[in-house]
Amino acid sequence: MNKIDYLRISLIDKCNFRCQYCMPEGSQLDYLLRRELLTNQEIITLVQKIFIPLGFTKFRLTGGEPLLRPGVVELVQKIANLPQTQDLAMTTNGFLLANMARSLYDAGLRRINISLDSLNPETFDQIIGNQGRSRWQKTWEGITAAHQVGFDPLKLNVVIIPGVNDSEILDLAALTIERNWHVRFIEFMPIGNQELFTERAWIPSEELRQQISDRWGLSESQVTGNGPADIFQIPGAKGTLGFISQMSECFCDRCNRVRLSADGWLRPCLLNETGQIDLKTALRQGENPEKVREQVQQLILLKPEINFKQRDSGTDTGSYTRTMSQIGG
Repeated sequence: MNKIDYLRISLIDKCNFRCQYCMPEGSQLDYLLRRELLTNQEIITLVQKIFIPLGFTKFRLTGGEPLLRPGVVELVQKIANLPQTQDLAMTTNGFLLANMARSLYDAGLRRINISLDSLNPETFDQIIGNQGRSRWQKTWEGITAAHQVGFDPLKLNVVIIPGVNDSEILDLAALTIERNWHVRFIEFMPIGNQELFTERAWIPSEELRQQISDRWGLSESQVTGNGPADIFQIPGAKGTLGFISQMSECFCDRCNRVRLSADGWLRPCLLNETGQIDLKTALRQGENPEKVREQVQQLILLKPEINFKQRDSGTDTGSYTRTMSQIGG
């Protein structure tokens, strides 16, 4: 069993985009009321009293869109300043980042992943469900601002959707040649978008690697990360290419993370809610931290039995009710 030492913390379930692979057009989402969200202090208390004593040292802040969360910079600073924090990262769509990159960096955030599914503004707006003014330029400004203030590594997450942005694979890969940027190609997943999930809704990572290799060549990189990506590099490139292949090359046996939702539910798996724990209620009712840690430890021990393969084969008996935006991807 892998050491489970990585906690993904969803700060909010709302997002200012409606990406078709996350919140398809027409989907109805009941957003959490503010009182239902964990407060900043409750998040810090859980990190300090529950997760750090269990050996957690790596934390990632997600959403929805985490930059919509009031007080997010203060929260970053508090987690970054904990002596046990070895790694703190954030995943964002980048739209609000241009004005926040410096504050986040000064607060102690050093690693950031930004979603960028297209370099074409029209395609980008199609993917994010934009109904009005294009949001591509402001997102790109957020990416360049993060680069300029010194985020390293700066990672770009790309979900490849056949017939939508699959013609841009080489253009996106080329971003790594002259910049120390790290592009991560992610296979399209059936989360809140089942009506879009047809037989050919995802492209295997191996096909993407072959396209890139045919153009420039491709070799395995010496760079490693905290996540499930298989890392490669175009010869001579400053950055790297990662491939997250949850559909074609299930990586459950390498997973080292659990997930805390914005309303305080701890889940062992993105695609499975089996064994989930309501940490918010335990915290607000004053439950003994030692007892809560024991529950979390049991969930961690259960984790190897809960994986995507079970769902794919139809053998999983657990429940799954939330979209990606509600869980925190």
